[in-house]
Amino acid sequence: MSYKYLNQFNPFKNESVKVMDKDGNIINKSLMPEVSDEELLEAYKMMNKSRMLDVYQNKMQRQGRLLSFLTSTGQEACEVAYINALDKKTDHYAPGYRNSAAWLTMGQEIRNIMLYWSGNEAGGRAPDGVNLLPPNIVIGTQFSLATGLAFAKKYFGENGIAVTSTGDGGMSEGETYEAMNFAKLHELPIIFISENNKWSISTPTHEQTKSINMAVKAVATAIPSIKVDGNDYLASFGVMQEVVQYVRSGGGPFFVEFDTYRLGAHSSSDSPDSYRPKGEYEEHVPYDPLIRVKAYLIKKGIWDENKQTSLDEEQTQLMAEEFKWVEANKNYGIEDIFKYQFAELEDDHKEQLAEAKEFFAKHPNSIGGHH
Repeated sequence: MSYKYLNQFNPFKNESVKVMDKDGNIINKSLMPEVSDEELLEAYKMMNKSRMLDVYQNKMQRQGRLLSFLTSTGQEACEVAYINALDKKTDHYAPGYRNSAAWLTMGQEIRNIMLYWSGNEAGGRAPDGVNLLPPNIVIGTQFSLATGLAFAKKYFGENGIAVTSTGDGGMSEGETYEAMNFAKLHELPIIFISENNKWSISTPTHEQTKSINMAVKAVATAIPSIKVDGNDYLASFGVMQEVVQYVRSGGGPFFVEFDTYRLGAHSSSDSPDSYRPKGEYEEHVPYDPLIRVKAYLIKKGIWDENKQTSLDEEQTQLMAEEFKWVEANKNYGIEDIFKYQFAELEDDHKEQLAEAKEFFAKHPNSIGGHH
């Protein structure tokens, strides 16, 4: 089978797949993926929805109406692209915690995302029929979970594949290597992704690894890999189409590095200005994935500023409506903290639950959260 992208770009030479420049011009026409104008427009609207979600949640958090949360700002292109390349009926996605654009594209509801960041873990539950695992806060665990899913799919002879993603920092975790090694040993149908956004909280990539990029890390497990401009939707989608085809046809695991940038803070309780070098943010802003796709669509004559204004207003209104529901439904009983660990509560848990109820009955203002 011949490929347009796979085996054509050498990660050891730090080669990266690029289709579009920062101004929305196609610079490698031969690498254009098969995507219609309508499909690209819908992808852009999804990217914009994720950005509007981040903006709205940030406002609510600053007002004290939402707890600390993490954004996909700057990473929307690759997240929407790698989910759009899947068959959502058969494939599963195991995310980390900075994947709201991917969650939305998989079919997670806006209110669930807001509910989760309001401190109610019921928000991590995907709607029926959506093959999405809850956010994984412990870095690297999603690689093991996805490997288990892929093992089950192969064991039962299913046609689906598993996909999972982490950041550049996650690639320095032992669990990611263990999962990749196991997956290759059993030639499982899984795609491992690293969204290299250059920062692991406040630690820059060059201070947590000496590897030339994330893609070369796969060589230790004999998993083939490729590096892509993760802020280029067309490149990201094209590569993922081929990778999905490769894995689904029995090729075994594959690793994809999306070279991107975290335009926002690590979380809403973080101040990146205290550690990010002066001028770095401004250097990356022109490569914002939304700016690039928008420019391309305008040049094609299928988008304009009036449509953008309408879309922003429509999506912002949607966020407000969803958050209104969340504020009315975010509270949960103290029992929820205890009842999901065992089929029936152990005696010591019953005692702890009774003690907790008594405490909060006497001190209702003690109920709080991570702000």
